[in-house]
Amino acid sequence: QVQLVESGGGLVQPGGSLRLSCAASGSIWRINAMGWHRQAPGKARELVASITEGSSTDYADSVKDRFTISRDNAKNTVYLQMNSLQPEDTAIYFCNADLQSALGRRYASWGQGTQVTVSS
Repeated sequence: QVQLVESGGGLVQPGGSLRLSCAASGSIWRINAMGWHRQAPGKARELVASITEGSSTDYADSVKDRFTISRDNAKNTVYLQMNSLQPEDTAIYFCNADLQSALGRRYASWGQGTQVTVSS
């Protein structure tokens, strides 16, 4: 089993910044892509950003030029630097990982989520 634990959420004023972290632990053979999703009250979960094992990135249009995803493969950790935060960024942020077992089986793991609230 692989566990993902997010940290770094909190309350920030509009225009502020936060950095989220997500560390994977447990029986890790290989981590392929990692990503950040978010879910606002009453809305569906949406992909915010993703990063491949080789660090190719992709972003939702709503966060391009404001958010930056990165990863440290040695630490099995993915980060999300969020700048110029706006109230509409308020949501629970979840990280996920596309994993591969030693036998080649691919499966996904999700973190428990961290709350980000942007408000004055």
